Amino acid sequence: MSAVIKTAEVCTLTFREALNEALRLEMTRDSRVIVLGEDVGRKGGIAGVTKGLLDEFGASRVIDTPISEMAIAGACSGAAITGLRPVGEFYYCDMLMFMADNVVTSAARLHFATGLLAPYVLRGRDGSKPGEGGPHQDSLAAWFAHVPGLKVVMPATPSDAKGLLISAIRDDSPVIFLEQIPLYSLKGEVPAGEYVVPIGKSEVKAAGSDVTVACVGRCVHDALQARDRWADKGVSIEVLDLRTLRPLDVESIRRSVAKTGRLITVHEGWASYGIGAEVVACVSDGPQLLLKAPARRVATLDTHIPASPRLAAEVLPNATRLDEAVADVTS
Repeated sequence: MSAVIKTAEVCTLTFREALNEALRLEMTRDSRVIVLGEDVGRKGGIAGVTKGLLDEFGASRVIDTPISEMAIAGACSGAAITGLRPVGEFYYCDMLMFMADNVVTSAARLHFATGLLAPYVLRGRDGSKPGEGGPHQDSLAAWFAHVPGLKVVMPATPSDAKGLLISAIRDDSPVIFLEQIPLYSLKGEVPAGEYVVPIGKSEVKAAGSDVTVACVGRCVHDALQARDRWADKGVSIEVLDLRTLRPLDVESIRRSVAKTGRLITVHEGWASYGIGAEVVACVSDGPQLLLKAPARRVATLDTHIPASPRLAAEVLPNATRLDEAVADVTS
């Protein structure tokens, strides 16, 4: 996959609008690209990402499905095997559990077992929105990053959302594309026209020399805010946006930590067995002793997300725990 194609023109889009533009561009470029899921047509999807696509491309390519995540995943696999490039939408990340048998048992193994390709994308909402509570608040990226044959992507900016979704649609592997709920209304500069952001490549969102904060999704913005706070105290934080969780950009992580000597990971999944643990392991498993201080993980506490916004803010990664981690590794 090529690097980002720079264009002279940029526009300001929300995260949601950037995703919509990626879908529109790919559906225009490639007639094999179809979109399917619950309410993706007339309603435009639960987050408005597919708004307007039904009018432009018709009901044969923008397909409202029954309320059945198993059917969506199965249809995506079948369509992909026959040569289409489906993009299936799920409402919430935990709905991937209903899709798991098809995705994990079948699609992820298909090329290994048969030589066939299953080039499809499952995209939808990930993580929590404090105050909603209930069962639809989890960030399950680590579950699917554990599976060989799958790729797992989680952009943090509108620009990356557009470029990574285009890359995901063009990829020959099944891709889980996770969109963190608080980011949909985030605005940012997005290159105009067609461009790709490579899957499997992290990006330094802000350079630093004292601490590497490896993060993903909405936590990238938490890390950038922490960087500003600690700059006044003379601590230089490098913010490394992982962007892709499988394949993980181990080389860039090690390069950053080799420079700073300190590592903090920040993500919204549970702390135990999470992406942060994998990032720490890839640094510890390297041929060099890179760390000057023990690594720290900042993540969701190992419990369910409370309905109370105040309690949810304590359970999720927050500024206080991130600041404590920075203070600890730099002391």
